[in-house]
Amino acid sequence: MSISDIITEEKSTSFSFEVLPPLKGNGTASLFRTIDLLKEFGPKYINITTHRSEYVYHEQPDGTFTRSRLRRRPGTIAVASAIMHKYDIKVVPHVVCSGFTKEDIEYMLLDLQFLGIRDLLLLRGDKAKDESRFEPTPGGYSHTTELIQQVNQFNDGFFMDGTPIKQPGNPFSFGVACYPEKHEEAPNIGYDMQILKRKQDMGADYAITQMFFDNSKYFRFVKDARENGITIPIIPAIKPLSKLSQLTVVPKTFHLDLPEALSKEAEKCKTDEEMKQLGIEWGIAQCKELIEHGVPSIHFYTMSAVDSIRQIATAIY
Repeated sequence: MSISDIITEEKSTSFSFEVLPPLKGNGTASLFRTIDLLKEFGPKYINITTHRSEYVYHEQPDGTFTRSRLRRRPGTIAVASAIMHKYDIKVVPHVVCSGFTKEDIEYMLLDLQFLGIRDLLLLRGDKAKDESRFEPTPGGYSHTTELIQQVNQFNDGFFMDGTPIKQPGNPFSFGVACYPEKHEEAPNIGYDMQILKRKQDMGADYAITQMFFDNSKYFRFVKDARENGITIPIIPAIKPLSKLSQLTVVPKTFHLDLPEALSKEAEKCKTDEEMKQLGIEWGIAQCKELIEHGVPSIHFYTMSAVDSIRQIATAIY
């Protein structure tokens, strides 16, 4: 069953969350702790992020610098396999354009197929830290729609060079991202909507939103999507505030607005613990309203917020 089948067949609002592979050299203890804390809420699937390599600079004895690439969070496919076998929970690894070539992606699809992992989240991914705007990796893609084309071609039984796959195996199903407050590079929300419609027409089964804190923007986005012929499930994704610094960092990093009521309460917080409690309270209220409006599923971003998400889930599930 695809993710869209699972969440639409559920009578109640489904629960799912996203995890990051461990930093290079770290073990899986922290990752498994996250899953252990949240598995009691019956997650229908777990997303695993994929991270591009970055340039790092090393100073030489003569004062010059050499540049090399480093992947700080490798292992998305291995982590997906470990979770699937340890917990028997459906996994959805991210496959991204950012930092990968077409050949990299093809081998990733082969590895996933060998493991029996059939659900993907297809994304363009973020620009590199040293880039002012997104630059495709040489031999890679600029847009998610190009990545979708490769996955569709693979599903049809052909490699990227057009040669047939002798044993195609089961096809992948996939979801995509969407942005209730507009992607940072889109000229307007209408353009964003056109891109989402195109992704649906190319086979996307569902869409997961960027995080948001104002439910009215999500409801308006869904309404506009339906009016534009977008019928796939649009899954709201939540990440509670947990630190004082996030009052300014989150809006800047993720290009979203905090509701005035939330920002006023956040400005009263003097410690990270006070901000964490506010984030939990806001998250509970936000999720309850979403459930009252009949959303099929709520997805949670766990980075730096696992304990908060556990408290929110306890209150709403």
